[in-house]
Amino acid sequence: MDAVITQHIRDADSFRLDFYLRHGGYEGLRKALATTPAQVIEAVKASGLRGRGGAGFPAGMKWQFVPKDWPGPKYICCNADESEPGTFKDHVIMERYPHLLLEGCAIGCYAIGAKVAYIYIRGEFYHVQQVVEFAIREAHAKGYLGKNIFGSGFDCEIFVHRGAGSYEAGEESAMLESLEGKRAQPRLRPPFPAVVGLYGCPTAINNVETLASVPLIMTKGAEWFASLGPGKNTGPKLYCVSGHVRRPGVYETSMNVTLGELIYDYAGGMRDGRRLKAVIPGGSSTPVLLPDQIDAQASFDGLANAGSMLGSAGIIVMDDTTCMVWAAGNLEHFFAHESC
Repeated sequence: MDAVITQHIRDADSFRLDFYLRHGGYEGLRKALATTPAQVIEAVKASGLRGRGGAGFPAGMKWQFVPKDWPGPKYICCNADESEPGTFKDHVIMERYPHLLLEGCAIGCYAIGAKVAYIYIRGEFYHVQQVVEFAIREAHAKGYLGKNIFGSGFDCEIFVHRGAGSYEAGEESAMLESLEGKRAQPRLRPPFPAVVGLYGCPTAINNVETLASVPLIMTKGAEWFASLGPGKNTGPKLYCVSGHVRRPGVYETSMNVTLGELIYDYAGGMRDGRRLKAVIPGGSSTPVLLPDQIDAQASFDGLANAGSMLGSAGIIVMDDTTCMVWAAGNLEHFFAHESC
């Protein structure tokens, strides 16, 4: 399939508002504001969009769990921590096409009845933070954020919060603790963030890629989104391929793709003519797969059936020079250092 999320990331001014508007930017928000919040949630549910951060939970259902009759503030929190080893797709969106994320945040706020979204960004992403905050200022100056957007009566503000470089803050409830100025430790659940989240208020937490998919659903339609990919694995998907391949990078396709196609067709195959030894398919927290398993579909369900997980779609490829004992020890050291 042709790239949709990443089609413009190599263009010189793709991070600028003028560029984004020339390519249909903020039309999804305009369409959303012409409908009801409930209709937006139903569209996201009908699209089959599942969370791109790791768990794969349906995004529309997560929004639906936020209570409608809550009298106080509600929040959208964008998890942009992206500290899972082997994962680097979200920072590409934020650095090269940030307005797509901002538009997704604004639509999410409208859908759940929030007026504020926080983008919790990884501490090491200082340069990315600057790009995103510049984009927020641009959008605010032109009326795409702030008060009475498009004359609809809808207000929306977006703030960036830079974390302190904690891997554990990537877990959604630990991220909320960090946002509140506390140590990033996971909370006991229930209650879940949709009911008791940031500052004790109902909160929907979504990954960068998840929110960046929402404007596409509003502009191209839920049916279009649902038509891409197998079964309950819908929409365009970003994959991070790294390790011992010729062309490491971020690749966009549908979840019809197999691990083998991503390694050999997209990333150019193994470096220096070496043999494939093992693949970590979804970031370092997911079980390792062997060469005879790479025909598995790189989807939520396909990799679960193969005995692993899609996770954050961070595909780490290892060739026959890799000592698997060393690799396991390296990951154990990382997780111990990060208090996992």
